Amino acid sequence: MAQRSAGNDDPRQQKLCEAGLQTAVSEARLTSPALPPLRGQANWRGRFDAKTRVQSALAIADIQVNGTRPWDLIVRDPRFYERLLRTRSIGLGDSYMDSWWECADLEGCLWRILQSQVKNRRLAWWKSTIDRAASFFVNAQNRRGAKKVAEEHYDLGNELYQRMLDRRMVYSDGRWNAAKTLDQAQEKKLRAVCEAIALQPGMRLLDIGCGWGGLAKFAAEEYGASVVGVTISERQVELARERCAGLPVSILLLDYRDIRGKFDRIVSLGMIEHVGKRNYRRYFEVARRAVRSNGLFYLSTVGSCGPVHCDDPWMLKHIFPNSHIPSWKEIENGMRGMFFTETRENWADDYRHTVLAWLGNFQRSWNEIRAQYDERFGRMWKYYLCAAAAGLRAGTSECWEVVLSPR
Repeated sequence: MAQRSAGNDDPRQQKLCEAGLQTAVSEARLTSPALPPLRGQANWRGRFDAKTRVQSALAIADIQVNGTRPWDLIVRDPRFYERLLRTRSIGLGDSYMDSWWECADLEGCLWRILQSQVKNRRLAWWKSTIDRAASFFVNAQNRRGAKKVAEEHYDLGNELYQRMLDRRMVYSDGRWNAAKTLDQAQEKKLRAVCEAIALQPGMRLLDIGCGWGGLAKFAAEEYGASVVGVTISERQVELARERCAGLPVSILLLDYRDIRGKFDRIVSLGMIEHVGKRNYRRYFEVARRAVRSNGLFYLSTVGSCGPVHCDDPWMLKHIFPNSHIPSWKEIENGMRGMFFTETRENWADDYRHTVLAWLGNFQRSWNEIRAQYDERFGRMWKYYLCAAAAGLRAGTSECWEVVLSPR
């Protein structure tokens, strides 16, 4: 999505479809809440001063600029204000990456911004309309677009993910009931998945978006399944094959659109976010063709709590290019006539706990891997994880665990 030109000083001309971390700042720019009346030239200038506008907007979210509370925002570079007003979500994240502002409780700060946004939905209709229009003309998740997220996110380096994730390298929500560690939480998650689909020895299991083979290895070792895992990440394939060596597991470098064969069960953990709503029908057609008539399909995804989700521009730019968080309405439309929904649960609290565990692992390991990256990357990754946790905490995103049966 195109950004507003830096030369255009009229904030009302900015595109409205910048959600996610599209903050109280964007709302304040259009409504100018709680600003003093115009009385003379000095007040007129103060009203439109970038710093004043940002401070007024953040105050709605109970955030003070240069305040003393952990979630208050400390500005290190005065250019931050203009940058935030000009490019909003991208400006907020990029200026953090550039060390223009700091915050002791970054997740708490972003959560308050998102909470403020949730309470004021006057722009929701316009945001969703523009988002739908853009997706109608552009299929960002075609084969070339789908490869982009593999290259720019999943191929960043296996060591990064080995340090951040659990020992099985599961890049999905864990189950924290009675779990004290990330390893325990992710083992409970994998077992819950296998039990939900009644996986039995000798069954043929398809893992769409298999990552580094965590589920495939677990299903083969613990349940005696024969597993085929597919991913479009070359680095994931390398490590997954190494980790699953000697087991009845095949890891394929393959686009989901090219899947062939029949399977007793299908699992897809955190992959449909990279499919795109224009491709949901094709995705479910592939799954329906692959699963046997008496089979089951386990789908895990981050989801939008509303009918339409406008994806955050900063996340699209830096973390998950060409991705889209689905709404349940979009998923239902995609699978209509092919699958029944057996169960659907929201595990957002557990996912937030998982993301914060990843953040802790990343921060503890940063000094050991920082030579492979740079400081800006380190700040970007911290911002990403804090923003993800804040979204789950604020309820702007959910975590769905869904069991589907073929019609």
